Amino acid sequence: MKTVLLIGLGRFGRNVAKKLHELGHEVMAVDSSEARVNAVLPYATAAQIGDSTNEAFLASLGIPSYDACIVAIGDDFQSSLETASLLKELGAKRVIARASQGRQEKFLLRNGADEVVYPEKQLASWTAIRCTSDHILDYIELDDGYAIYELSVPEAWWGRTILQLDIRKRFGINILAVRENGDLNMRFTPDTPLEQGRSILVLGSEASVQKCFRI
Repeated sequence: MKTVLLIGLGRFGRNVAKKLHELGHEVMAVDSSEARVNAVLPYATAAQIGDSTNEAFLASLGIPSYDACIVAIGDDFQSSLETASLLKELGAKRVIARASQGRQEKFLLRNGADEVVYPEKQLASWTAIRCTSDHILDYIELDDGYAIYELSVPEAWWGRTILQLDIRKRFGINILAVRENGDLNMRFTPDTPLEQGRSILVLGSEASVQKCFRI
C-alpha cells in the first residue's frame, strides 16, 4: 500500500483517485474547490481544501511522508508548475505532474517533476492505433517504438497452437498472456490453442506487430 498526495481534482484527478482507491492505496486529495473535494471523498482517505501554490499550506500536509505526489491540475499551468516546484523543495520523494500541452513537459521536468504524464497525447495515440484494425482491443506504448497490444485472435489462427504460429521467431513478437472469458492466463504453454473468442497480449515493435497482424 502506498500513500499518495493528489493535487487537482478535475475529471482526470477524480479518475486517478478512484483507481488508487480500487488498488488499495491511501489518498490525500487536495483542491481549491470545495465541490471538487466533496466529489472525490468516496475515494479519498483524507481531503483538504486549499491553494497548492501556498507554501505554508503545502508544508502543513507533511510532504515528505507521501510515497508519491501527483499534480493533476489541468486548467492552470502556472499553478501546476509552482506546485511541482514547491513539492520538491518541501522534500517530496516523487513528483508526477500532468501536462496538457507538449511544450509544458520540459518546464515541469525542469521545475520539480520527476515524471510527466500527457493524457491527451496518450489518448490520441491509443485512438489512432485502435482505429487501424478491428483486432486491436488495447494498446500501451513503451519506449523505443515498442508497445504492448491486446488483440483478438485472427480467424486464420483459430485452432492453431502458439508453437505452430511461432510468431516470436517469425516476427520477433512475444506472447505475454492469453485472455478467455475475461480471465487472463499467463501460464499458457506452446501447445495452447488460440480459439475464436480469445485475445492475446503481445509485446513487440510497432512495425513487427503491424506486419504480423497486417494492420
